[in-house]
Amino acid sequence: MNPLRCATLLVFCNTVLILVCNADERNDRPIIGVLAQEYQSSGNSYIAASYVKFLESAGARVVPIRISQSEEEYEKLFNSLNGVLFPGGGVNLTSSGYAKAASVFYRLALKANDQGDFFPVWGTCLGFEELAYLTSGELILTATNTSNVSLPLDFMPDAKDSRLFKNVPEDVLKALATEPITANSHHWSVSVKSFYMNDKLRNFYRVLTTNKVDLEFISTMEAYKYPIYGTQWHPEKNPFEWTRPVISHSPSAVKASFYIADFFVNEARKNFHRFSSKEEETKALIYNYNPVFTGKVSSFEQMYIFVSAS
Repeated sequence: MNPLRCATLLVFCNTVLILVCNADERNDRPIIGVLAQEYQSSGNSYIAASYVKFLESAGARVVPIRISQSEEEYEKLFNSLNGVLFPGGGVNLTSSGYAKAASVFYRLALKANDQGDFFPVWGTCLGFEELAYLTSGELILTATNTSNVSLPLDFMPDAKDSRLFKNVPEDVLKALATEPITANSHHWSVSVKSFYMNDKLRNFYRVLTTNKVDLEFISTMEAYKYPIYGTQWHPEKNPFEWTRPVISHSPSAVKASFYIADFFVNEARKNFHRFSSKEEETKALIYNYNPVFTGKVSSFEQMYIFVSAS
């Protein structure tokens, strides 16, 4: 079923609302959910502000997805959002609150897309690894020396025909392929060998780019059938994070970041979920929270910190 010419299914509690959309319609008020994750051992949670700025730079608004919510609450929120981003970080891929929320949203996204309800998902770094785990059902990561390095991307031959890169400007494509502008901040990677040995992964995702430091790993992928995308590198860091000298702030690096943000937000424009009321929408937006400066104590310049209710 063509997701741009479909009956879009919205569910609010027990009310089913059908919106009929066509290829000429788009949602110019997209709202994207960003997953929070545990903050140290405090019981609180956080979202790095760079992810919020990244999405806002392309015309989206952001709603934080708090950890430790019920599945019913997550499902209601899913039906109010136009996409979801799984950010980078450092929590457990199977047992953390981040992982549990990601599992719910991933499952709901697959179900929605199978029903013709276009719903995009993006995973960055930890989010990329979470997608690999949710798809494969296995932890197949390999330790790599990639915790603080910027690299050019090694493009696969058919990457130019991918949804993510087929419309990329030539100067941005050249910069991504030849300049060390993609920031890597991960200790673990999905090796090329492990990826292709896993039937579920290789049948679900198309590999768009790889990189090699001490071994060759997958750095960019997109699902064949679904609007699901993952980068092991950090497109949000180039314009908005300054604590690490290896992060490139060159014009080409920033332009590449904005291209990625624009691509994903435009994917979210194809979804027509919405909150049941303006009041509910306003209450959910991240504008209700204030980011704090954390550049002196973390790799993030700013973070939104959510105090646990318990």
